[in-house]
Amino acid sequence: MAESESGAEKSEEPTSKRQEEARKKGQIARSRELNTLAITFSGAAALLMYGGQMADGLLGIMRGSFSLSREVLMDEGSMSLHLLAAGKAAAELLQPFITILMIAAILGPIALGGWLFSMEAMQPKFSRMNPLAGLKRMFSPKALVELLKALAKFVIILLVALAVLSSDQDDLLAIANEPLESAILHSAQIVGWSALWLASGLILIAAVDVPFQLWDSKQKLKMTKQEVRDEYKDSEGKPEVKSKIRQMQREMAERRMMQAIPDADVVITNPTHFAVALKYDPIKGNAPVLLAKGGDFLALKIREIAQEHKVTLLESPALARAVYFSTEIDNEIPAGLYLAVAQVLAYVYQLKQFRSGKAKRPDPLRDLPIPPDLQRDR
Repeated sequence: MAESESGAEKSEEPTSKRQEEARKKGQIARSRELNTLAITFSGAAALLMYGGQMADGLLGIMRGSFSLSREVLMDEGSMSLHLLAAGKAAAELLQPFITILMIAAILGPIALGGWLFSMEAMQPKFSRMNPLAGLKRMFSPKALVELLKALAKFVIILLVALAVLSSDQDDLLAIANEPLESAILHSAQIVGWSALWLASGLILIAAVDVPFQLWDSKQKLKMTKQEVRDEYKDSEGKPEVKSKIRQMQREMAERRMMQAIPDADVVITNPTHFAVALKYDPIKGNAPVLLAKGGDFLALKIREIAQEHKVTLLESPALARAVYFSTEIDNEIPAGLYLAVAQVLAYVYQLKQFRSGKAKRPDPLRDLPIPPDLQRDR
């Protein structure tokens, strides 16, 4: 089990944030053996495909270079032009081979870990110049694995090379008796197949190294329980900070709510534990809207503001509790309370008419119709 620098056990899987930060730093799984295999195998395949063509073309360039006339040899300008022409022809011959190697060199690293370009990984790290840290890396388990891989690679390549030389011994000796042209083509073919067999020997090394690099990369990214908790605090915010933010949000909501109370048509109370402020806009024709609600101390503040701005106060404990528990601020009351609230608004209108001397005093409201599912006992 991996351990952190503090000695704590890294038992937790890496979070997505940890993995993203590691990619930014260039810390992803890479296998040099896989890269070597890709380049060597591609180069061997390219030799088998284009080796004869390249050998024949280079042989033609060599023939042309050794068959120059005396006048050309004595003319410096002509020799320069001939050298440029020979270099251009050689580059054109080698272009397919070099292109295949370049593609393999790019796709090899991408095959494990994907494409990644990290400026942070390119920056110099002076901590690597610490001799003690260097000694620690030299005697680390990873260094031991790298040493074992190097020895295994040496042994495998040596055995494959001996097997190839043994099987091609007759062909290699026969090259000495062949004409120059066929000897060059034959040599290119032998080199291509030999490189292909050597590359095949690297498959075993890569098959072991790739899973190890994936495992090692995952072990490095594992986290302790404390690191997971710290990351959660950083991403979600510390509890005390979140509590302070929620408190500020509640205070802002309460201020907005208190500022809306003067616009209410009626404030219904419990009479002391709950208070709700309702407003009905006959122009819009929608249901009454809850402007403010509160319990205990907040209910007292709502009543004080309502009295200050001459908003009608009405005691109806059952209706106050029903509205308080069923409706949120700035939302319409539920359909089940339409009839009860309509009676309250009608009573408020009649009361205003009475106070202005235009109507007689309305009878007190009794037994407002509240559906059982909206009733609350407290």
